[in-house]
Amino acid sequence: MHHSRLCTLVLDCRVDDLAPAAEFWSRALGKPIASVDQDGDGRYAELQTADDEPIILLQRVAHESRVHLDIETDDIDTEVARLEALGATRIAFCHGRWWVMQAPTGHRFCVVRRQRARFGPHLNAWPA
Repeated sequence: MHHSRLCTLVLDCRVDDLAPAAEFWSRALGKPIASVDQDGDGRYAELQTADDEPIILLQRVAHESRVHLDIETDDIDTEVARLEALGATRIAFCHGRWWVMQAPTGHRFCVVRRQRARFGPHLNAWPA
């Protein structure tokens, strides 16, 4: 058995500087900025959310701006296989840490390792 859940809403932003984007989305959604430069490389900013809400992450990208979601899991390989059985396809394995996938609808999403210390609520348990 493995587990997964909706984890993160990622706002892909084609901008040079995430700070103004973080400020806009912070004010638009009523969520304080948790970090304007999460990893120190200017690629990620995060808004503060409660433990039972999805993480809201802004990501600086080179492609067109869009929104994608991340599914977190305690078994990436098994979750990717489960999603492939539903019709998703693997696009790329990134930084040795997560899979970019594409749904049959054409939407891109990522399968990532567990993101928060507490792995719940709203957790799905999938049989082996």
